[in-house]
Amino acid sequence: MKNRLKVLRAERDWTQADLAHALDVSRQTANAIEKGKFDPSLPLAFKIARLFNLTVEEIFFDEQMT
Repeated sequence: MKNRLKVLRAERDWTQADLAHALDVSRQTANAIEKGKFDPSLPLAFKIARLFNLTVEEIFFDEQMT
């Protein structure tokens, strides 16, 4: 699944470590989600959406829809 995490993180001038801390996950997990190598659980996806004040659909999207 693709996402806009890298862009959203950069807009806030956050490192991956900053994002990981805000989400209470490891930096490796944040990196894997950001790169599309790992899909977050539904609760984590909602936590990410709340963090950026967006909907899940505004952050994550199906690769086939691009």
